[in-house]
Amino acid sequence: MKKKIWTRGLMGMPLGLALGTAITIVISLVRNDGTYYAVVPELARDCGGELNAVVLQAVLCMVYGAVWSGATVVWERDDWSLLRQSVIHFLIGSLATLPIAYYARWMDRSVWGVLAYFGIFVAVYAVIWLSQYSALKRRVSRMNDKLKGK
Repeated sequence: MKKKIWTRGLMGMPLGLALGTAITIVISLVRNDGTYYAVVPELARDCGGELNAVVLQAVLCMVYGAVWSGATVVWERDDWSLLRQSVIHFLIGSLATLPIAYYARWMDRSVWGVLAYFGIFVAVYAVIWLSQYSALKRRVSRMNDKLKGK
């Protein structure tokens, strides 16, 4: 199990970096002023320059990808209920997301900023979880129908 977590984590690092880079490109395109925004200005200021901030953000994105990829082993625990799997996966994800978002300055560093970011995180997680659950439920139903000869 530990080897699987580490393997997936290592595979998730470049995915996290790619996703983080894609998000900065989308943000820059949305701003539509001809500038590429690699990091938020506050992070560049905190790090003493844009290059240091980009390096920090890249490392944080790789950690982010590693944690989320490693956390997928939770879904393979057949001895756990779906509720337990979901809660543990959610906790792992939120315990990685919130500190990384805070240090990368992806959220406003205030009580309201943290609460708003967490609220958005919960909403996105719920939408993804519900869509995955619904798709899996339909797939199981179709398999059961085939077994019954319908």
